[in-house]
Amino acid sequence: MDPLDDHFPVTQPHGPRRARGALSSALLLWITTAGICLASQKAAEKPAQDTRGESPATDNVAAPQTAEDYLISPGDILRINVWKEPELTTEVFVRLDGRVTVPLLGDIEAAGRSPNHLASEIQAKLARFLEVPPQVTVTVSQAVSARFFILGEVARSGAYPLQTRTTVLQALSLAGGFGQFAKRERILVIREHKGKKSALRLNYSEIETGGGLDQNIALEAGDVILVP
Repeated sequence: MDPLDDHFPVTQPHGPRRARGALSSALLLWITTAGICLASQKAAEKPAQDTRGESPATDNVAAPQTAEDYLISPGDILRINVWKEPELTTEVFVRLDGRVTVPLLGDIEAAGRSPNHLASEIQAKLARFLEVPPQVTVTVSQAVSARFFILGEVARSGAYPLQTRTTVLQALSLAGGFGQFAKRERILVIREHKGKKSALRLNYSEIETGGGLDQNIALEAGDVILVP
């Protein structure tokens, strides 16, 4: 008996010719099956690809805000570093009036200014007291999010973060523009400074035509834009 018969029994209902045909088919099936098993075994024995040397994918990270962009706000904590002058290096709290107290200089206005701008002023003023021109850096150790507010006839009224220099027109754009019944000639910017409130009236039509560009002021923390 053919040894293949043990693996693939062949029936012979119609004589020896059909038996030989069935046997050939069984042989072909056995060869195919053996080939598949051998290929699977080789694939299993293949070592896994070493990916330890590859760099992992990293997400895109937004660039941090620069010291020139950030505007200091009341409540921020600043570190003032004077190189090689440890007695002048200090950490200060920006008071509600927007000022900080600096050794040798006293109170200096800080709110609404960038750290670089403040450092330049401190450096210039300290130069009068030191033999060697000082090198001053100002960094924000802890930031409090400054905000401004837009109320009245605009598409999206509410509070907005004041993280960079923002003008009235830019603020109105953030709010989605005017509402249908907005009185564009009677816009108010309400500001509180050292406990005193003031109101600046703006005429959008004049700004739009280029005749009143000085009205397009930069906002400060806590400003309220009112569009009647």
